[in-house]
Amino acid sequence: MPRGFLPALIFALPLAAQADIDRAVEGARAAFNVPGMAVAVVQDGKVVLAKGYGVRRLGAPAPVTPGTLFAIASNTKIFTASALAMLVDEGKLSWDDRVVDRLPGFQMSDPYVTREMRIGDLLCHRSGLGLGAGDLMFFPPTDLTAEEIVHRLRFVPLATSFRSAYAYDNILYTVAGEVIRAVSGRPWAEFIRERFFGPLGMASSRTSIRDVRPGEDVASAHAMEGDRLVPVAHEVMDNSAPAGAIVASAEDMTRWVRALLAKGDLGGGKRLFTEKRARELWTPLTLIPHPEPPPALAESRSDFLAYAMGEDVRTYRGHLVVSHTGGLQGMVTEVTMVPGRNLGIIVFTNQEEGAAFRAVTNTVLDHYLGAPAKDWVGAYREVRAAQKAKARDAVAGAAGARNAASRPSLPLEGYAGRYRDPWYGDVLVEAAGGKLSIRFTHTPALAGTLEHWQYDTFVARWKDRTLDADAYVTFSLGPDGKVARVAMKAVSPSTDFSYDFHDLALAPVAPGAPERW
Repeated sequence: MPRGFLPALIFALPLAAQADIDRAVEGARAAFNVPGMAVAVVQDGKVVLAKGYGVRRLGAPAPVTPGTLFAIASNTKIFTASALAMLVDEGKLSWDDRVVDRLPGFQMSDPYVTREMRIGDLLCHRSGLGLGAGDLMFFPPTDLTAEEIVHRLRFVPLATSFRSAYAYDNILYTVAGEVIRAVSGRPWAEFIRERFFGPLGMASSRTSIRDVRPGEDVASAHAMEGDRLVPVAHEVMDNSAPAGAIVASAEDMTRWVRALLAKGDLGGGKRLFTEKRARELWTPLTLIPHPEPPPALAESRSDFLAYAMGEDVRTYRGHLVVSHTGGLQGMVTEVTMVPGRNLGIIVFTNQEEGAAFRAVTNTVLDHYLGAPAKDWVGAYREVRAAQKAKARDAVAGAAGARNAASRPSLPLEGYAGRYRDPWYGDVLVEAAGGKLSIRFTHTPALAGTLEHWQYDTFVARWKDRTLDADAYVTFSLGPDGKVARVAMKAVSPSTDFSYDFHDLALAPVAPGAPERW
């Protein structure tokens, strides 16, 4: 193991600082209903805190420890970007190489974008795709392979012109993983294990939740089912692994954060990547619109916000900050670094409430930056309450404007059929027992009933009520009085953007067409 990455938990925080962090964590857990959290802090190459709080699973006594495994979701992206940086160092590719030259099967919906997309473009969310476009091909988990997803990308419509605007995506990181395979000759997961986990000593980290064995120290995911918090199954991200599949502990992630802050230097003459590559990874490439924060969060105002390669870049109280969050159903995480202070903060949670990790991260930042103490838990609680109220009002407003006396244009059987979207594939609508049901053929979780809303619009109520993703389903009729197309849209503005129902363009499947697409 490289000399600079032996365990170093002998550099304890001052008791007062430890107490402040403990209060913030426990306050956040209580305020945002989080069963367990893991927090670690790195400064000047030393681990000064690595601690677990609460329990791994609601209703069970096993505690969260620094070694508890969490799904880090999109905090995986900087690993994928760094893997490409290694290949650039080795002269096997350049950031400016055309993707199609490295991956001949790559194709976007616009021939110009296909021709001009470069390796660096895959990593900085400026492709022209809309927010989360194509995510339904792997979220919630689907039976599509990574290769199928990359092939179907050519049918995903663009929302803006190339390199003109920021819109977060996951699908191009899946493409990046296929580039790594093509250039290195090794699958993404194997590359990550051999080139990162091994040299860093991240012995417990995995590239798939499937690799976690029964009985291991792993946190359960939790989500709200109505007003009740319940454990939910871990999401399997294997078909989009480069975008968000890594499973790691806070303890293991201190090794990764120390390496990033050291610009790839592992000590003893060993490096992950050159300092030049490290600087490129953190160079802002795409500006992100950032409105003023609400008054309760005024101190968090940034002078700018941008995306680099696998990381956000912003300021906090005048200091440059490099960070990323990660979110899957039932689990959200944040990793934050302040290069000028050689400081890294890791906060993992086993609930979906991002306000919890934000409150803890800002508390730690304020301590190390010498800022005045602030009740970040209270501030985020106030903001979240306002956000939830706004979402409830939006849903209630739509219900109030609904014409409940309206009737469908067709008998229910007239809406039944197989409908196909060019990039997702098939969605089935079935009529039985005087009711309609809907099922996404590649996504087991997306199955439910269709309740009449008004006119030819129904609402998909998913059987799994932890999804929080009910959607309007609107059938448009052609001149012959039959369904010509179907559009979908999330009911609540709080629905996760990865449920990109609005990007679907469903049409009836012609008789004799292949059933699977």
